[in-house]
Amino acid sequence: MKANQTGMTLIVKTITRLTVGLILLYGIYIVLHGHLSPGGGFPGGVIIALSFIHIMLAFGKDMAFKKLNQARASFFENLGAIIFLSVAIIGFAGGYFFLNFLSKGEPFSLFSAGTIPLYNIAICFKVAAGLFLIFVALVVLSRKEEE
Repeated sequence: MKANQTGMTLIVKTITRLTVGLILLYGIYIVLHGHLSPGGGFPGGVIIALSFIHIMLAFGKDMAFKKLNQARASFFENLGAIIFLSVAIIGFAGGYFFLNFLSKGEPFSLFSAGTIPLYNIAICFKVAAGLFLIFVALVVLSRKEEE
């Protein structure tokens, strides 16, 4: 392996290219179907963050920052908090904090839970971006200790 190449071996990079999209898609599935099956915003957010961490481990920090840099991750973390509080406050206009103001629809269908999918998406943004930023902070701290 050349000294100027970052990341892992060609085999790891190839497997990462093949699997990272599937991991991301599975995380999105877990978030969107969290009210129908086990899952939701937190586990889906962890899976989505792991897809970006997988890129960082295989290709190095520079490639991962091209996909999701620190400023963009911070934006998504703040967006998740804003969405969560906005939906809760809109429910407060109906008389109760976190009031379900959307129709519940047909049972066992994708749009059958009112505001719960919105909360799942907000939590997903918060968890995925937060976990990615924690991993970045640990990588940066470990590099400083080595130097």
